[in-house]
Amino acid sequence: MRPYAPAFPLLLALACPAGAQEAHNAVNEANNPLTPKITINLQDYYIPSFIDTPGEPEANQFLLRGLIPSDMFGLPQLLRFTLPIATSPDVPNGYVTGLGDLTLMDLFILPKHGDVTLGAGPLLVVPTATDESLGSGKWQIGAAGVVVAPQSWGLLGALATYQTSFAGVDDREDVSLLTIQPILNINLSDGWYLRSSATWNFNLENGHSYIPMGAGVGKVFQLDKGVTMNAFVEPQYTVWHDGPGAPRWQIFAGVNFQLPVGQ
Repeated sequence: MRPYAPAFPLLLALACPAGAQEAHNAVNEANNPLTPKITINLQDYYIPSFIDTPGEPEANQFLLRGLIPSDMFGLPQLLRFTLPIATSPDVPNGYVTGLGDLTLMDLFILPKHGDVTLGAGPLLVVPTATDESLGSGKWQIGAAGVVVAPQSWGLLGALATYQTSFAGVDDREDVSLLTIQPILNINLSDGWYLRSSATWNFNLENGHSYIPMGAGVGKVFQLDKGVTMNAFVEPQYTVWHDGPGAPRWQIFAGVNFQLPVGQ
């Protein structure tokens, strides 16, 4: 009997034909959260269904994200911001749309260990939400850490953040939130790739936590003047939850642009 051949190495061999490594490196760079390029991300989470939530509400969160490389004080770092524009259920009035809370982080890039790159730094959440259903009402401080390991066949990585409230509206619930985002990309050909990047949320204040898993596809385009465009869509399904209110499933989609420094 012929011995069983594992499917994963076969998939990698098909995904990474000889002579395609340069193109695959470009796809890795477009998906690497620590690439030192000016980055503009237009991303969206559409949530058509929640767990144990009456009325079958929907929600949507558009994320305007940006990343700016810097070498302040002689230290390489990446300044990143995220500003949500959200539509959320507002019982019993229907829905409300407006700005969410602004998240700022400053990632210092640490010396490489082989092909592995590490970044870590402080995180600040500013209560900019225009409605109490769209934000926590709390100033929050914390830390973020990123590890990225490019591979010949794709990309492995993870982003972890922790944030806790220290000021804000007194009658709003305090915040103590841990998130972990595993990153797995498998490169195909012609700029196409498979992806999984769902963020695990652990609310350490009230225990309402959930773990989604995602499986999607994306494509990287090389535009003029060194600009890279990265378009993707990734359905995500919650495989574990503790407490009500977690998304049953959601669709994460977006278009990212990377510009060489100086553009």
